[in-house]
Amino acid sequence: MLAPDKKNSTVDDAAIVDEAIASRRSVRAFLPDPVSHSAIREILEVAARAPSGTNMQPWRVYVTEGEKKQQIGDAILNSGIRAEKAIWDEYRYYPDQFFEPYLGRRRKVGFDLYGHLGIARREVDRMREQHDRNFVFFDAPVGMIFTIDRRLNQGSWIDYGMFLQSIMIAARARGLHSCPQAAFAPYHKQIRPVLGISDEEVVVCGMALGYEDVTKPENDLRTERAPLEEWVTFVE
Repeated sequence: MLAPDKKNSTVDDAAIVDEAIASRRSVRAFLPDPVSHSAIREILEVAARAPSGTNMQPWRVYVTEGEKKQQIGDAILNSGIRAEKAIWDEYRYYPDQFFEPYLGRRRKVGFDLYGHLGIARREVDRMREQHDRNFVFFDAPVGMIFTIDRRLNQGSWIDYGMFLQSIMIAARARGLHSCPQAAFAPYHKQIRPVLGISDEEVVVCGMALGYEDVTKPENDLRTERAPLEEWVTFVE
């Protein structure tokens, strides 16, 4: 929790910030209700205050709606390249081999999600269908694609993560939900011509933005977090 500032902060302020952070989650079913351009601009302008340790603000955002958003999904889903054969040729998101404790954490989230959807562990086709919903941005009215100049290095990627988090927190402050989606990165060749993305830009990820459809079972999922004792060391 943030340390109290007697001039600018109160307990209520801390509760508001904590709620925005704690209520952020990956929503995987959205209502068709539009998000105003003014709200999108506000969110991005606030998020741009994210720390930039390299002092370069390395982010670039393509905001899509309607037909253009659909063209992204069509280009990927009609490519014939299934998720299990997608090539991560721009950057490495996953380890070459998963290991504990990370393997167990990852599997639990996946199994819990499929459990909410009634998908059994060997129902590969249904799993693939659920994964493919990434490419329609889970029916969100707004789909964003994020890129970074490929000449930049790891420091700028760290900055980028803080920027993405800031977007999602700013969205929660406005009653919106989101879902960050690395699934788009291997399909940069399909996305580039749709959005006019240059070869000098690496597609980092996508993000769905909109209002949660609370009637969908996948949105009942609440993922767990490891207790502090597993990952915090207090050195005295």
